[in-house]
Amino acid sequence: MQSMTIRRAVASDAEHLTTLIHDSSAYRGEYASIISGYRVTADYIARHRVFVAVDAVGRLLGFYALLVEPPELDLAFVADSAQGTGIGRLLIEHMIDQARQVGLTDVRVVSHPPAEEFYRRLGAERVGTIAPSPPKVAWERPELRFTTV
Repeated sequence: MQSMTIRRAVASDAEHLTTLIHDSSAYRGEYASIISGYRVTADYIARHRVFVAVDAVGRLLGFYALLVEPPELDLAFVADSAQGTGIGRLLIEHMIDQARQVGLTDVRVVSHPPAEEFYRRLGAERVGTIAPSPPKVAWERPELRFTTV
């Protein structure tokens, strides 16, 4: 694994996070509609627990956003070039630790269908399915839960 650091996101990261989302190959084709027009804003970063993984020269490798009320992993992305290097696992482990620090006992994840197995490998349990909400989301999504205690 490459050298990296996880730090709290700052307002100036917003555009880079948006670009990482829109560059994600996981959201091409049938899944593109869910991120169409989506933007991470400085306000979003200020309101939520957003953390970024950066390499030794400050290049963005991935990020996640933890909502505290209600407890939910709202966003989690790893740059295509960093996939398979363990960055995603480290970000999720960091998220679980952050959830514990603020007193959360579990964290909900409404997963991108192809990411379900990733979350399950890291300990999330499937608790249900979220129905489609056309036109933006035309497919069912797995609902999972991480227990943090």
